[in-house]
Amino acid sequence: MGQRKYFGTDGVRGTVGEYPITADFALKLGWAVGKVLGKGHGGKVLIGKDTRISGYMFESALEAGLIAAGVDVLQLGPMPTPGIAYLTRTFRADAGIVISASHNPYDDNGIKFFSEDGYKLPDSVELEIEAMLDQPMDTVSSAELGKARRIEDARGRYIEFCKATIPSSVSLSNLKVVLDCANGATYHIAPDVFRELGAEVIAIGVEPNGRNINAGCGATDTSKLAEKVLAEKADLGIAFDGDGDRVMMVDAKGEQIDGDQLLFIIARDAKKRDKLQGGVVGTLMTNLGMEKALAKHDIPFARAKVGDRYVMEMLKQNNWQFGGESSGHVICLQATTTGDGIVAALQVLAVMAKAGLSLHDLKSGMSKYPQTMINVRLPSREAKPMDSEKVKSAIEAEEKILADRGRVLLRASGTEPLIRVMVEGEDAAQVKESAQRLATVVEESC
Repeated sequence: MGQRKYFGTDGVRGTVGEYPITADFALKLGWAVGKVLGKGHGGKVLIGKDTRISGYMFESALEAGLIAAGVDVLQLGPMPTPGIAYLTRTFRADAGIVISASHNPYDDNGIKFFSEDGYKLPDSVELEIEAMLDQPMDTVSSAELGKARRIEDARGRYIEFCKATIPSSVSLSNLKVVLDCANGATYHIAPDVFRELGAEVIAIGVEPNGRNINAGCGATDTSKLAEKVLAEKADLGIAFDGDGDRVMMVDAKGEQIDGDQLLFIIARDAKKRDKLQGGVVGTLMTNLGMEKALAKHDIPFARAKVGDRYVMEMLKQNNWQFGGESSGHVICLQATTTGDGIVAALQVLAVMAKAGLSLHDLKSGMSKYPQTMINVRLPSREAKPMDSEKVKSAIEAEEKILADRGRVLLRASGTEPLIRVMVEGEDAAQVKESAQRLATVVEESC
């Protein structure tokens, strides 16, 4: 398979104004996507975005490129990434385009794609689009140009979809919930979903101004949410990231509950109801405490590479339904085709409502192991300390010390010249010392 020039693990992403996150590239990308996915004249592509100020510019540029390729455009406006995946399917569109940099700050942006079935594009299609980008851009005849129109009820359609992912017998009327929408794409959707299901909702992070997305709020920083939950004496808090595909929670005591713990709660409940269908997929970074807790319930567990697309690949290979990352990507394939923060949160609240238990009680079945992560900066991208025999034998030595009470993981960052040294185990002090020793060996081997 060829080397991808523009596409990373999740579409094209970077700083606004720096190539390829520019208006002229977006225009050409829209055209290339129109040619490959829109199949030229008569095709139909959806475009949605988060709340970043640069979204207007990229929406217009992509739209112009698609229309030049003879493809019709349906604009969704601000919409969570999983909402765009859902609407791509229900509109029988050829593709869905998401303009978002997810949990990144506002001066970044990105463009990612869903195929007609609501799944992320396979590598082979991304390579086809890249090949088309190298061709000169042409415009179809005036008679064949695409048209653009706005889908006025996109928001309402997605709200109804989210609500339908839990049984109609489940009411959230006994719950007081604080929502932090990260001033992002869920701001005008999540509060209505939870209110319409009966919960008392206090919403923060619902005043986007184009520049405050993910700024000290949302799934990447739950401190404001925890404060609000305690101040309001709420039952729990739910935080989404800027594009709504990640979720973190806070219990009534203000303690954070991450993606691993949420996944454990959902999977354990599915197992009890005999609805699990196989096991659970995590990643190399999934906490060892989750693996051990799942084993106690005889739930199989597999680790994929870091990144929700790899979790999804492994779920499909195994024909399993539940997977995710500690960062808050939680995939429930019995309900939808991609990680969806609102849908995942609803599954957890449905378990709470049916069991009559607090979130704090539900998470008690899993103890997170202490984890230490040290980033070792490399002098250059050419440095390959992981190939060093000294590093390999140091890893072996630490693994012997930890035995089955912990684990060691060293991996190169995909975005920066770093080696991430991660150690986790039962004993926090031992874990810290082990990580420090390994980090020193890696530094010396550069």
